[in-house]
Amino acid sequence: MEFVEAVEELAQRAGLEVPREAGAAHPDSSTRPHYELLERISAWYQEQLRSHAQANRAIEYLKNRGLTGEVAARFGIGYAPPGWEHLTSALNAGEKIQHMLLELGLTIQRDDGKGAYDRFRDRVMFPIHDRRGRTIGFGGRVLDNGTPKYMNSPESSVFHKGQELYGLYEARKAVRKLERILVVEGYMDVVMLAQFDINYAVATLGTATTPEHLEVLFRTVPEVVFCFDGDRAGREAAWRALENTLPVLTDGREARFLFLPDGEDPDSLVQKIGKPAFEQLVDSAGHLSDFFFERLSATLDIDSIDGRARLVNLARPLLARLPDGMFRQLMTERLAELARTSFASVSTRLELPRGAADKPPPAPARPAPGAGGKSPVRDAIAILLYQPSLAQKIGELPFKEPVDVPGVALLEELLQLLQQQPLASTGAILEHWREREEVRHLARLAQWSPVREDLDLLPDLQRQLRLIYRLHLEQRIEFLTNRDKIQRLDENERKEYWRLQTLLQETRQSG
Repeated sequence: MEFVEAVEELAQRAGLEVPREAGAAHPDSSTRPHYELLERISAWYQEQLRSHAQANRAIEYLKNRGLTGEVAARFGIGYAPPGWEHLTSALNAGEKIQHMLLELGLTIQRDDGKGAYDRFRDRVMFPIHDRRGRTIGFGGRVLDNGTPKYMNSPESSVFHKGQELYGLYEARKAVRKLERILVVEGYMDVVMLAQFDINYAVATLGTATTPEHLEVLFRTVPEVVFCFDGDRAGREAAWRALENTLPVLTDGREARFLFLPDGEDPDSLVQKIGKPAFEQLVDSAGHLSDFFFERLSATLDIDSIDGRARLVNLARPLLARLPDGMFRQLMTERLAELARTSFASVSTRLELPRGAADKPPPAPARPAPGAGGKSPVRDAIAILLYQPSLAQKIGELPFKEPVDVPGVALLEELLQLLQQQPLASTGAILEHWREREEVRHLARLAQWSPVREDLDLLPDLQRQLRLIYRLHLEQRIEFLTNRDKIQRLDENERKEYWRLQTLLQETRQSG
């Protein structure tokens, strides 16, 4: 934990008040009602699993998956019954509670703006806890063939997916001194492993492992084992995890990779082979260094000078991201061995500006204030804040697929809010984000105004949206180009590459 967080936790356990300077607010004062409400909801979901008329479907699902009532209770698993307004009714929610339910994403406002309905319906519910054991959100697993199969609470003032890990609190509670953490993909993997007394598994919440996740993990244990499917997709996910791990891999920290047999996940495999055999697999997980060099050299002929030179060229920018220390030195020595050259020759090619190698890659930039700059995302948000009614006029978005550009998630959330609340003012928009970090950026962007108030801003907004899509296409093409240098693209990826090139050309022609 961070220092202040640790002091708060210890004081709470000891039944003491932390002394504060006069006038200083409690750090949790603004979010405490949210945590309290989430605890009430978690208890209600658990009660529905015990008593609701249709809970047998959820109970049968859990039994068929092999789960016992004991471990279900330990993880607080519950049931969200079918229906549309159970939460509001069960909580006897007044206006304040209804507003918090919307803020937490547990209810969704109706299109006509009149009332809200439950986000989770007819799902097995997994409460998500932070490191202090507070409920911060939920994951829900559908019971029929509906989609999505798994659904998480959206981001909120208390829930940030890129920083939280499902099962970490339970693992720390179950094991007095954790030495290792196994990172798996799903809630059921974590819960089933715990049922087999493997109490050191955690799962990310529908996201790839982020640098923030890794800092949390390595502050908890010295060894992290990533568990992935053995297929191509699993290995690609493992490589992304490796790339994110490099900048935080200081001496004393170890990352390893476990690839499961085809068609197996930790949940199914541990039930087939049992705890001892599964833990033997974990013990034999490959080291990051082995995976690193095997992956880079897989498509190279390192018996040739050309292949060895290319290996150094591919490894150089990755090794430069390692913090300075013994591990970086040993990795460089191994690269020199494979390239059949001297350590000095390789290490001089890893040199970066002083201190740069010790820093993790920069986080995606949040939208900066003002319009008319270099960021089309920032400009689009500023225009919408100045004239919210434009959200109803832009027509179909140019985004034909998910767009991976910094700030777009905030832009899309803003558009969704304005389409649901077409009469919302700039002040109402800022109030919607009041408890979230993004409000600072939005407030600064809201200060922008055009040179002349009679300007028609719709064409400019549409142009910024096209520029965002173009930026996404360019970044994806660059990714595939660089990937082809490491490992030749397969047929589907080549088709995607040329499709993206065609789309990019079309966007350029349309302006």
